[in-house]
Amino acid sequence: MNFQQSIEKCFKNYANFNGRAKRSELWFFYLFVILVGMATGIIDFIIDPTGNFVLFNSIASLALLIPQFSVGSRRLHDIGKSGWWQLLYLTIIGGIVVLVWFATDTVKKKNQFGPVPKK
Repeated sequence: MNFQQSIEKCFKNYANFNGRAKRSELWFFYLFVILVGMATGIIDFIIDPTGNFVLFNSIASLALLIPQFSVGSRRLHDIGKSGWWQLLYLTIIGGIVVLVWFATDTVKKKNQFGPVPKK
């Protein structure tokens, strides 16, 4: 899956927490989120260099929050874990555990969350 396909799939499945997602889908979407954050941060800085104006960055962050959790949930499903494990983000150590799980290779067999995702 390439960058554009990943973005399209994540927005097509904006709030779909079912199914599975390959590593490339998650990481390309997270790259997109970072790039959008940088772009909106620059726009906000151009409007107000003091840093008091963060409207565009806040709107973009809120708009991308649900698809981030949905692709994260689908990614965890891909390795046989529940999407609820993302609640570990609330702790520092738990965030590291989730990051390692995101980097774990796909379970190459059907599991309770569905068949192996296509490329």
